[in-house]
Amino acid sequence: MGELALALLALATLHGAGATEPLENDSEPGKGSTAGKPWKEEPSLAELDLDTAGGGAEWTSWFNIDHPGGDGDYESLDAIRFYYRGRVCARPVAVQARTTEWELPEEVGEVVHVSPKKGFRCINKEQPRGKTCSNYHIRFLCPLEHIYWSHWSSWSPCSRRACGSSGTQTRTRRCVNARLGAALAEFKCKGKATERRPCSADPCPESAWMEWGSWGPCSRSCGSAGKRIRRRSCKKSKKLPCAGRPTEVQKCPPSPCPACPGHTLQGSVVSVTGVALPDASIYLEGRPPVLLARSDARGVFTAEGLCLDAATNVSVHREGFASALAPVVTNGSGVAVAHVRMERLEKPYMVLHPTAKVRVAGQEVTFCCKAKGTPVPKKYYWYHNGTLLERGLPRSGGRLVLRGLVPEQAGTYHCKASTEAGAIRSAPAQLTVLAQGQQSCKPEPEPSLVELPSECPQDAAGSRYYNVGRCPPAPCTGGPRELSGCGAEAGRCCGVRRMEMREIPCAGSLLPIKVVAECGCGPCAQPRILVQGRVTAADTGEPLRFGQIFLGGRKVGFTGYKGSFTIEVPPDTQRLVARFVDRQQKFLDAVKVLPFDRRGGTIYQEVKVLRKKEPVDLDGSRSNAIPLGEESGREPIAELVLPAGAFLRPSGEVFKGTVKASVTFLDPRDMTTASAASSDLSFANTEGEIVPLRTYGMFAVDFREGESRAALQTGPVEVRMDTGQVWMPEHLQKMKLWSLNPETGLWEEEGVLSPAGGSRGKREERTFLVGNLEIRERRLFNLDVPEDRRCFVKVRAYSNEKFNPYEQLEGVVISLINLEPQPGYPSNPRAWGRFDSVVTGPNGACLPAFCDSQRPDAYSAYVTATMGGEELEAVASSPKLNPNAVGVSQPYLGKLGYRRSDHDDPNLKKTAFQINVAKPDPNNVDETNGPIYSYRSLEECEEAPVSANHLRFYRVEVDKYEYNVVPFKESDLTSWTGDYLSWWPNPQEFRACFIKVQIEGPQEYMVRSRNVGGSHPRTRGQLYGLRDARSVQDPLLESTSGACVEFKCSGMLFDQSLVDRTLVSIIPQGSCRRTAVNSLLREYLNRHPPVAENNHTAAFTMLAPVDPLGHNYGIYTVTDQNPRLAKEIAIGRCFDGTSDGFSREMRADAGTAVTFTCQERPAGRESFFQRLLTAPAEALAEIRREMGAGELRRAPPDVMDFASGAQAPRPTATRRTPSSRQRPGQIRGQL
Repeated sequence: MGELALALLALATLHGAGATEPLENDSEPGKGSTAGKPWKEEPSLAELDLDTAGGGAEWTSWFNIDHPGGDGDYESLDAIRFYYRGRVCARPVAVQARTTEWELPEEVGEVVHVSPKKGFRCINKEQPRGKTCSNYHIRFLCPLEHIYWSHWSSWSPCSRRACGSSGTQTRTRRCVNARLGAALAEFKCKGKATERRPCSADPCPESAWMEWGSWGPCSRSCGSAGKRIRRRSCKKSKKLPCAGRPTEVQKCPPSPCPACPGHTLQGSVVSVTGVALPDASIYLEGRPPVLLARSDARGVFTAEGLCLDAATNVSVHREGFASALAPVVTNGSGVAVAHVRMERLEKPYMVLHPTAKVRVAGQEVTFCCKAKGTPVPKKYYWYHNGTLLERGLPRSGGRLVLRGLVPEQAGTYHCKASTEAGAIRSAPAQLTVLAQGQQSCKPEPEPSLVELPSECPQDAAGSRYYNVGRCPPAPCTGGPRELSGCGAEAGRCCGVRRMEMREIPCAGSLLPIKVVAECGCGPCAQPRILVQGRVTAADTGEPLRFGQIFLGGRKVGFTGYKGSFTIEVPPDTQRLVARFVDRQQKFLDAVKVLPFDRRGGTIYQEVKVLRKKEPVDLDGSRSNAIPLGEESGREPIAELVLPAGAFLRPSGEVFKGTVKASVTFLDPRDMTTASAASSDLSFANTEGEIVPLRTYGMFAVDFREGESRAALQTGPVEVRMDTGQVWMPEHLQKMKLWSLNPETGLWEEEGVLSPAGGSRGKREERTFLVGNLEIRERRLFNLDVPEDRRCFVKVRAYSNEKFNPYEQLEGVVISLINLEPQPGYPSNPRAWGRFDSVVTGPNGACLPAFCDSQRPDAYSAYVTATMGGEELEAVASSPKLNPNAVGVSQPYLGKLGYRRSDHDDPNLKKTAFQINVAKPDPNNVDETNGPIYSYRSLEECEEAPVSANHLRFYRVEVDKYEYNVVPFKESDLTSWTGDYLSWWPNPQEFRACFIKVQIEGPQEYMVRSRNVGGSHPRTRGQLYGLRDARSVQDPLLESTSGACVEFKCSGMLFDQSLVDRTLVSIIPQGSCRRTAVNSLLREYLNRHPPVAENNHTAAFTMLAPVDPLGHNYGIYTVTDQNPRLAKEIAIGRCFDGTSDGFSREMRADAGTAVTFTCQERPAGRESFFQRLLTAPAEALAEIRREMGAGELRRAPPDVMDFASGAQAPRPTATRRTPSSRQRPGQIRGQL
C-alpha cells in the first residue's frame, strides 16, 4: 500500500493551503451564474481508512474534457462519465488534480474546488489578480471493496482541565458503505467504534522567553566578516526564571567592499539586431543573485569595484527576452568589458509533426515531433486520445516509443512542447493496430464510377456510369525490421496491383476501358505539393514585381514581373506561412497562411498586399497623436499617442528631430480590406492550441529620420481605443494588443487594453481602452479579442448543377469571411472580423467560423470558392429559395438566412453566399445534421455523409465531357496508374494541350477530339481517350463561336523510352465542313513528318506536335504539377487567343488553328458527327470512299472505328536517331 500512502499524502496536500474547501453545486458545474456557489462537503480521502477493508483502492486514469476559457476550467464528473462510460466507479472516495504541466494547484497559486461527487472546477474571477486558471486534468480514487471504517476522529479534550491533573480522552470512527443506496444491514465493520486513553491536563505555566528580536547592524561596514547581536526578554512566572541567555551573537557576511579599488565592469545590452535594450538586470553567473547594475536607455551598464578574471561570465535578464550569458574580457588595466546580445522570447512552434502509422499487434512504433522557439523547447508531453500519457513510457525529447503494441493503444497521438514563453501542440497522428493476420490493404477494390460517352447505352438502372474500381491510398503496415527512428520512413501505401482491359458495346463498336482488378501494398506516391498565384496591390491591382518570398526566415524565391509566384511546400508542413517583401518599399510586407493540398498538386491563390501610407512629418521633441481608421469620413477606431522623446535610434539615443512617420491602418469596417490582412488571425493559447482572434483593426508602423531616412524605434507609446467602436459588449473585457511573428504567422500578446476615461478635444466625453507597447523589431500590430464562440461550416463543391455525390470537386479553395452584421441590414455588415481558407477534399471542407447560440445573427459568414483562379457559382436564393438545391433542409435553412450575393441585385456576381452562423441547438433534431457543427464536433463535420446538410458551390462551364481509357481522378494524384494508355504519362508533371476551333454557324456546336496512339509501337492505333467541348458564342461576332478542345499531348509515355505522336481527330457536330487551317500549323506539320491526310472535309486530323507551339499556331500548351490548373490556364489563354493572357470571354477569331463552317442540315438528314455516333463502321467506310486512292507514302496506320473499333493494318514504326533522316510522309487520319 506504499502507493496508496503517497496518494493520501498528495491528496492531503491538495486540501491544504492553496486550495479552497471542497464545495457543492447542485447543478453541473457550468461556466456562468453558479461560479462560487458552495459545494457540500464530501468525505475526503483523509476520512476513509481504506486499509481496513483489505482490498484498498486504485486511481483511475487522468481525464481532461475541458480547456480553460470563458469563466475557467471545469472537469465535471457527470461529463466525464458521459464521455468515458464505465471508467469511473459509482462512488469515488477522492479526487486529485494537476495542471497539464504536472503541477499541483498550490504550486501555481490557484484556488480550486474539488469534490469526489461532483468533480473539479477552477474559476477565473477567484484567482489572484493577473492570473487565470491553468488547464487541469483529474483522476478519481475508487475503492476495491465497499465496507470501510472511517479514520479515527481526533482525541477529545482531556476530562480534567485543572493544570497538572490527570483524566481520560476518547475518539470514535464510523462504518461507511461505498455503495450507493446500500441497506443498513450491510454495515458490518469489524472492530470497535470507540477508543479511550489516559491523559493529563496542561502543565502549570513556567517562565518562558519571548520571541527573538531582529538582528542589529554588523560591526564592520565592509571588508572582513563582523558580528551582529539580537535580544529577547523573559516572561516570568511564580516559579524559576527563564533558562538560557537573553542575547545571541552571530557572524555577519562580508559586505561588498571594493576589494579591487579602481576596477570597473562596463558593457552593453542589445538585441540580436543591434538595438539597445534598456532596463536589463546584470548579475554574475554562478554567484549569489546580487544585482550589479541595470542598463540605461542606451543599453549601457557600469559596475564598480569588482575583481573579475577571464573565466567570469555575466548573466543578463530582461522581460520579454531569453536570459543571456556573455564572457567578461579583461586587459589588465582594471577595466573589464562584457557585451551581451539577447534574443526576444518567441513562443515555440512545431517544425516536425508525428505522422500516421499502421502496425501489427506486438510490433513497436515511434512517434516524433520537434519544436523551435526562443529558448529552444526541451520539455515535451505526449497525449493519447487527448489524455496525458504517464511519464514512465520510453521517450526522449520529442520521441515516443511504444513497444509490444496492443489494439487498445490505437487512436490519435499528439505532442506538446513547452518553454517559459508558451506552448504549442502538434497535429494529431493516427495509429492503427491490426490483429495478427489482418490486412491493411484489401485486395478487392472499392467502387469508383466513371461516366461513359453519351452514345453508350444505359444500364438496367438507367445509369451511364461504369464501375472501374479504386484502391484507397491508405498506409500499409511497416515491416518487423522497419527503423523506428525519427527519419522519414520508406512509406508503403495501398495501390493498384493489377488492371484488366474490358470492352463496352457503344453504338455498334467496342469502347476499351481499364478497370482495377486487384489492390496491394507498394511504395507510396510522392507527388509534389505546390502553391501558385499572383501578388497584387489591394487598391489598384498593380503587381508586386520581383518581390522576395520567405518561408520562415529562409528566402525561397521572387515574384515575377506580373507578380506571379510558385512555392514548393516543404515535407511535413502543416501550416504554410509565406512572407512577401517589396524591396521598393511601396507595399507593406505581407505574411500569408496559404492553403495547399496535402495529397499533392497545385493550389492557385490570389495574394493582396496593402500600399504603404504616405509618411507625414512629426516633431520628435513633442507629443504626437496619430488617428487609426479615420479614412472615408469615419470616426477613428483608435489613436497612437507618442510622448515627447519617444523616438529612439537603434543605439538608444533619443531622436528629437523631424520624423517621417508612416502608419498604415487596415480598417475591418471596410469589407474590401479582408483579403489584404496579414496572417490568418490565430494565436497559440497556454495549452499550445492554435485558436482564432477577432480583429478590430491592424496597423503597421514605419518611423524614419527626416534627413537620413534611417529607421527609428520607440520607447513606451500608448494606444487608445474608442469603446464606442466595439459593438459587442462582451469584447470590452477581453481586448488586447498583439504583434505578428512573421516566421510563424501567429499573433503574440503585447499587452492588455484597460478602460480609462478621456476626451477628444471639443467632442463629448468618451471611454477608451488604453494599452502600452514598445515599437522595436516588430512593426505590425493588432487590436484583437480571443473569440471562443466557434463552429464549423460544411461546404462542398460540385462539377455541375446536378450535385451528384460522385461529381464533387477536390482542390477547390473555399474562403469564409466572418462578418458582424448590422441589425436589420443583413446585406450591409458593420465590419469583418476574421477570414479562413480551406481546400476541399473527397468529402468537402469544414471551415471554422464564429457563431452564437443565443443570437443567430450575431455573426454572419461570407463564403466564396475558387479553383485555379476561376470563381465557382453559389446556389441561387431568389426569386424562390429551394432547400433541395441549397443542400440544407427547412426550418434550419430559414434560421441561417441563406442569401446569394445577387439576392437583391441580379447584376451582381453569383459567386458567393452569406449566412447567419447560428450555432446548432443539440436539443433540436432539425439542427443536428449540419451544415453548422459545434467546435468540438470537427470530426463529425469532416466525416459527415453527403446526405447530411451542407452548403454548395458548382462549376459553371460550357458542356464538356472527358473519357480516359485508364481512369484517373485529377483531383487525387495518388490515383494515377502507370500504363502505356494513361492520358497523363508523368504524375510529377502534367502537360495540358488545347486546340482552338472557330465555327461559323447560327448556333453553338459540340466538338470532339479523338486521341489514339500514332507512332509508339505499344500504343499505335489504341485509344487514349475522348474529349467533347461545346463551342462558345463570340459576343462581338455574329454567328461565330469558338471551341477550346483538349487533346493528348505528344511526348514520352510513362516508361520514358520513346516518344508517341498522338493521332488527333477534331470532329464538330452538325453539317460542318473544314474551310481553313492555320498556315503556320500546316507548315509545322509538313516539316515534321509523317503527316496525317485530311481528305475528309468534316474533320481535321493531325499527328500532334511535340513542341509547345502557341497562339500563332492555334495550339495552347501549359505544364504544371496540377492537371486541372494546367488545363484552366490553357483554356484561359485559348479563350483569349494569346500565349500569356487569360479570359473567360471567347474571342473566336483570335489564335485559331482550324475553321469550320456549319449550317442547319435539311430535315431528316443526319450530320456526319451523328452518323459517326450511331453507325461508325458505315461512316468510316464513307470516309474511305471519299479518300479514294490517297494512300500513305509510308505504311498505313491503324484505322479504328469510333470508341475502339476494328483496326486496319499498322504502319511500320520508325525510330528516330541523331543520324537518321526522315522523308516526308503522310498518315490517313482517324475520324
